[in-house]
Amino acid sequence: MERYEHFEGTIGRTVAESVPWWPTPRHPKSDAPNIVVILIDDLGFSHFGCFGSDLATPNIDALAEGGLRFSNFHVTPLCSPTRAALLTGRNHHSVGMRGLSNWNSGFPNMRGHVSNHAATMGEVLRESGYTTFALGKWHLTSMENASSAGPFDQWPLQRGFDRFYGFLDGETDQFSPDLIYDNHRVEQPKSAPEGYHLSEDLVDHAIEFIHDTKSVRPDRPFFTYFAFGATHAPHQAPAELLAKHRGRYDEGWDVARDKWFARQREMGIVPPDTELAPRNEGVEPWDDLPTNHKLLAARLQEAYAAFLEHTDAQIGRLVDDLAALGELDNTLILLMSDNGASQEGGPFGVLHEMKYFNFVMESPDEAVAHLDDIGGPSSHSNYPWGWAQAGNTPFKWYKQNTHEGGVHVPLVVHWPKGIAATGEVRTQFHYVTDIAPTVFEVAGVTMPESYRGFAQMPVAGASIAYAFDDADAPSRKTTQYFEMGGHRAMYHEGWKAVTRHVFGVSFDDDRWELYHVAVDPSECHDLASSNSEKLDELIAMWWQEAEEFGVLPLDDRGLALFGSRARDNSPHPLSRHYTYRPPLSPIPPQAAAGIGGRSWDLEAVVERSRDSGGVIMAMGTENAGVSLFVQDNRLVFDYNIFMEHHVLESNEELPDGASVLGVRFRRGQRDADVTLLIDGNEVGSLHLPFLMRMFSSIAMSIGRDHGSPVSRRYVDDYVFEGRIDRVDIQLVSQSSAEEKETAAREGMARQ
Repeated sequence: MERYEHFEGTIGRTVAESVPWWPTPRHPKSDAPNIVVILIDDLGFSHFGCFGSDLATPNIDALAEGGLRFSNFHVTPLCSPTRAALLTGRNHHSVGMRGLSNWNSGFPNMRGHVSNHAATMGEVLRESGYTTFALGKWHLTSMENASSAGPFDQWPLQRGFDRFYGFLDGETDQFSPDLIYDNHRVEQPKSAPEGYHLSEDLVDHAIEFIHDTKSVRPDRPFFTYFAFGATHAPHQAPAELLAKHRGRYDEGWDVARDKWFARQREMGIVPPDTELAPRNEGVEPWDDLPTNHKLLAARLQEAYAAFLEHTDAQIGRLVDDLAALGELDNTLILLMSDNGASQEGGPFGVLHEMKYFNFVMESPDEAVAHLDDIGGPSSHSNYPWGWAQAGNTPFKWYKQNTHEGGVHVPLVVHWPKGIAATGEVRTQFHYVTDIAPTVFEVAGVTMPESYRGFAQMPVAGASIAYAFDDADAPSRKTTQYFEMGGHRAMYHEGWKAVTRHVFGVSFDDDRWELYHVAVDPSECHDLASSNSEKLDELIAMWWQEAEEFGVLPLDDRGLALFGSRARDNSPHPLSRHYTYRPPLSPIPPQAAAGIGGRSWDLEAVVERSRDSGGVIMAMGTENAGVSLFVQDNRLVFDYNIFMEHHVLESNEELPDGASVLGVRFRRGQRDADVTLLIDGNEVGSLHLPFLMRMFSSIAMSIGRDHGSPVSRRYVDDYVFEGRIDRVDIQLVSQSSAEEKETAAREGMARQ
């Protein structure tokens, strides 16, 4: 017979006449280290104690004391692009991730997933004999494909990981997350009142995964990619940690920033001649703020600090477990942030970050009435610009920007067996694409030229391993472009040209700045006028890099790319008609009917007995969302506008047995009208003063309320007690005027 499998033995008529042969299992070199890559979200350059702050990060500081701090390490200014570059070693535009995985612009640089022509570290290491785990935030799958219907080809298990536990979107509620275990959705193991927090749950599973492999196959090294949801909004932490931080930041961001900067210079994290960047536009002097502004801002910073301390404690649990297993000495730990501190809390900070995405400016005078909610399950908070700039000390600007505040982040490296130096600082310039080549070098593996039939694009990064034991070695990374939403920068041999793009302005009219960052790392002295020749050289180099690495076309759309793209053979048919038949898993927002910010009709065919109740459809959380449910024999609609509940109850009771229950929702400019229907008859209407464009990252659920309850009129899931045959949702097409108004508001938000 024709043989399809390689066989080096011989086959005779009998076993006695044959010679068996066993292929050698894939296995890395005998001393290959375990590898743990820890990614923290939206964390600024100075936020770790070992990088200057007075925030409590003792476990991270201990890793730095036993290892190295890379003080000149850079990333992209946004989460999905950094993740794509980190896991592949290629530039984010090249692999199809110029922005968030929630977007698909129709161009090769923005597909919403990582190109199959760029194998991930998980794929390469698994092929080399490593066992591979991913935990926490993924955000590398096109979100319309993140439902339980798939397709699953870009989920973690299909991109190189043997096990996964975490969430697929860009953020989730830390007390009521949207959880994925391997390839399916699961419920959280306990509730928030029972002590649940996502970061703890993630570490529990990481420890379990590692014990599983090391107990049965101690010979195999493991690769663990651990991407915390922390410290991205919502900033949520256990109550005892929130209480611990009360009053710690009452002195304000100016005092904190000065203290942190002084510590950075003392620690050698920044050169001694570094200057503190000027105050960002929109950041007011702390002493000039009204009392309520200070109260809100201080409490929001307390929540962030508690969240970070809690995250640090979980990292400590993981490290302690590795030590107890005897694995810590030969485990390479690389710990970093995905971008600088976030500007998405606005000038004052917010109790509910979704207000930022709904173009709502929250008044501190209103917010202070809810100070005690901050950091708990009933808030979705983010701190103001002043605390974000403090987190980015000594730099200017933030996440999303290509100035240093958006792209210059801490990197801690710990590997006792492989690095002799401890407690030292490395100052060589490096970029996130350099992590994968570093991992491959220490693991003794190489990137294949072809993987599963896909020709592989070259790795763009350069290993940092040369600097592990040589503090004075010249940097092997001399050139790197940056781009995000039109913000651009070009680094080359200690010089940097950078522009902060304004939405809607021609890219040709952007004002470029020039800094000699080798001597002015905080970009305080713009040399564009005095050294125009160098500026022109770097701008020309940027365009060359853009051509080479697939940056073009330039595109400054951001929020406008969120939402569904109607087309057949997708979750969003051209008819914009959706039929859901329970039982079914929760449907993530970009795979579900997009009811935010537009008109829609809902029709549910149900059968129930008198006095039975439950949720028909819910989307969102206790902080914001919409829920349609039956209670006390009435049909009820709750439109939760950032915890301001607008409730409509039918003026007639529901009939026993079968019925058709409906909602007619019609948007105005920024308001809406809702009407309830029973068997086609109108049974109540309500005017809504505000139309929410986005509710949350938590999935739509049919027949229950998945996650924290949208409505205060029920608790837990409030599962529907009768039978739901189907729920039909019809999106009503927007007029051109409505579409223009939405686009205009998106543009305003970018400012």
